[in-house]
Amino acid sequence: MEQRSLLNSEQFSITINRLCYELIENHNSFDDSVIIGLQPRGIYLSRRIKAHLAKILNNDKLLSGNLDVTFYRDDFRRTEKIHIPSTTEIDFIVENKKVILIDDVLYTGRTIRAGLDAILSYGRPKKVELLVLIDRRYSRQLPIEPDYVGKRVDAMASEKVKVEWKEIDGNDQVWLQTKE
Repeated sequence: MEQRSLLNSEQFSITINRLCYELIENHNSFDDSVIIGLQPRGIYLSRRIKAHLAKILNNDKLLSGNLDVTFYRDDFRRTEKIHIPSTTEIDFIVENKKVILIDDVLYTGRTIRAGLDAILSYGRPKKVELLVLIDRRYSRQLPIEPDYVGKRVDAMASEKVKVEWKEIDGNDQVWLQTKE
């Protein structure tokens, strides 16, 4: 498998910093905003975003959580692949809050659609925004577009975007992988 770097460790850090400042422009003090990372890999980005925002804003009381969308997916029973549920950790109501859904890669839009369905179990948000580290622009199956994007990538369906996280992979990096 051939791979090309899309973001190295330094670019990764700069991108997260930029995304945080974009969020601050629109959410100010985050008094009526919440951050929700989509399981499984969106949680690493949401944790980074929350930690960096807390540092910038000098506020460690930002509301955040993790959302498992396994049972909300439209392909849950249609595939031979076994979906192992993760845990949802949301200990607040999203009623009348501005929700920032966070995922690492936006590809077909189906995970985000499932996230939108799942979030309604916690109340009716005032607004929902989407933040992604990587937007694969030409692969959408649903009309879903992110509000905040780390990097846009024009990738063929045969290519894969792989996000490595320091917490689990030992390094922050994003690769575009192509089968030879």
